[in-house]
Amino acid sequence: MALVPLTAVTRTQGNNAALKDGAVTPDGFTLAFQEVPVLVQAFRRMVRTLEFDVCEMAFTTYLCAKAHGKPFTALPVFLVRGLHHGAIRRGAEVRTPTALHGRRVGVSRGYTVTTGVWARGILADEYGVDLDQVTWVRSGDEHVAEYRPPGNVADVPAGSDLETMLADGDLAAAIGVESDAFPTLIPDAEEAAFDALRRRGLYPINHLVVVKDALLAEHPGLAPALFEAFAEAKRRYVDRLRRDAIGAPTRIDRMHRRVMDITGADPLPYGIAPNRPMIDELIRHAVRQRIIERPPAMAELFPESTHQLIA
Repeated sequence: MALVPLTAVTRTQGNNAALKDGAVTPDGFTLAFQEVPVLVQAFRRMVRTLEFDVCEMAFTTYLCAKAHGKPFTALPVFLVRGLHHGAIRRGAEVRTPTALHGRRVGVSRGYTVTTGVWARGILADEYGVDLDQVTWVRSGDEHVAEYRPPGNVADVPAGSDLETMLADGDLAAAIGVESDAFPTLIPDAEEAAFDALRRRGLYPINHLVVVKDALLAEHPGLAPALFEAFAEAKRRYVDRLRRDAIGAPTRIDRMHRRVMDITGADPLPYGIAPNRPMIDELIRHAVRQRIIERPPAMAELFPESTHQLIA
């Protein structure tokens, strides 16, 4: 039988390398990868126009999109994870997280951006910040155009930007500003993140993979085939990590290796079961932060054919 061609977008990094170079392919299908230099634009294009058959997507973008009836469904393939204690940078007048109460805090791009959701969750869970006592100032709009943020979300004034507002004192802090000109609100943020991993298993999921519902209905074997292809590409990468066989490791490679050293486990587990605590925690944050109205069931989020798959 002829292979079914699918258009696809995903980042190029270790766990996807064998897919991107064609060394691994999904059984019965072929992936024609399209390069989108600013990956978040692919998320927007998928949400708004269903431009691709298979697409990497930020997790809370997916939760929001699914809540608004977008016709695609995720595979439990969690391509990107992050440590978000360092995502919050502070201005000169702020020293502690609870000093954000009554203040304005910037958020890079939209309020529903996954890094922002995790960072706010960390502020609330670990540092006692009442998120409703903060005005969140977003620098862009949302990928899901139908979404309406809560009343304590505002927009950056026309002609300004988060870094300028932070430097001028118009913002107390900002999430997603990467300039080292501003210190992290949480001291020694990277070690604080690894400590949270040790203490409570906090290992945030950022991105997963979505597939058009029409294709999943037309090809019942598509979801398991894609899952296995992504999983095999990841296994090859993790094996190289274990053997210290990556010649010029990136920052992401080093993070994965340190997670492996701390947990003694695969730093990129795929499947619902090994990721259930982080899935549930992100959903809790999304409901608490009024990104979605209710917690969705796993059956709504992932195809039934993938529910028992683990890699």
